[in-house]
Amino acid sequence: MPGETRLERRLDRAVDRAVTPRGAAIVIAIATISITVASGVVMTVIDRENYPSLGSALWWAVQTTTTVGYGDHVPTTTAGRLLAALVMLFGIGFLAVITAAITSTFVARTAQRADGLDTETSTSEQVRELDRRLERIEAALADSSRERTPSDADAPTAEQVRELDRRLERIEAAVTRPS
Repeated sequence: MPGETRLERRLDRAVDRAVTPRGAAIVIAIATISITVASGVVMTVIDRENYPSLGSALWWAVQTTTTVGYGDHVPTTTAGRLLAALVMLFGIGFLAVITAAITSTFVARTAQRADGLDTETSTSEQVRELDRRLERIEAALADSSRERTPSDADAPTAEQVRELDRRLERIEAAVTRPS
């Protein structure tokens, strides 16, 4: 779609991959882990004074991304605080948006399945109507065979009967075919 940013395209692909609850959990886990690890690495680089090791920065990132925030590791530099604000926003907003997008996909699929059930109802009604029409045809054929002798020129031929039989078989196959 024109006008989409690269991030939006990536998010669309991620949501498309989340077609099952398991897939959705994987997408959410990957997004969470990515945000956490990336912010831990960046925090180690920009606030070396408060986070001298990757371990301490990752501990801070886990606390911040999950919004637990024990307060035992707090950035004091301006760059560290800006990163912390971004991580908090991503931890709350971005992950919530991903979760909501995946949930809406599940809801939309459920609605489509429900619409499909309505279609099946109308299909079954159509089959009943076809059945009634065939019964009328059979009754008309039975009446005409009683009234006419087999030598009548306009009596149903064996080929016409075979054609009707083939049509009925196609209808039955279409109705009994698994969805």
